[in-house]
Amino acid sequence: MSFFKEFRDFAMKGNVIDLAVGVIIGAAFSAIVTSLVENIIMPIIGLFTKGTDFTNLFITLNDPQGREFKTLAEAKAAGVAVFGYGAFLQAVFQFLIIAFSIFLMVKAINSLHRKKTEDPAAPAAPTAEEQLLIEIRDAIKAK
Repeated sequence: MSFFKEFRDFAMKGNVIDLAVGVIIGAAFSAIVTSLVENIIMPIIGLFTKGTDFTNLFITLNDPQGREFKTLAEAKAAGVAVFGYGAFLQAVFQFLIIAFSIFLMVKAINSLHRKKTEDPAAPAAPTAEEQLLIEIRDAIKAK
């Protein structure tokens, strides 16, 4: 078997294609969740924290000139070492939302799968031979 034929057989397996589709959908889903967190959830949390923008929460670690920066981008542009814990908090929120969403999807898929497997198939009608044996059994019991 040639190398290219072996590679083609590997690449065309159903699992590899399913994985590729999953990665593409996951990337699109990540963009949606990122937008959800940044544009909907974090502003709501900001209302409760008096307008705090989490992405700009940082601590300046090393600035010999003692400057104060209003945003994380300004501090980074100035080349100052910063501890950007706000961006980390935002990433944690995104992860939790993605993990919860995937949990709900898996739970829904599992419940659909269980419903399929739990539906018992109707018992098959007895064959002519089985019906004859049932009649013989019933006749013997009747005596």
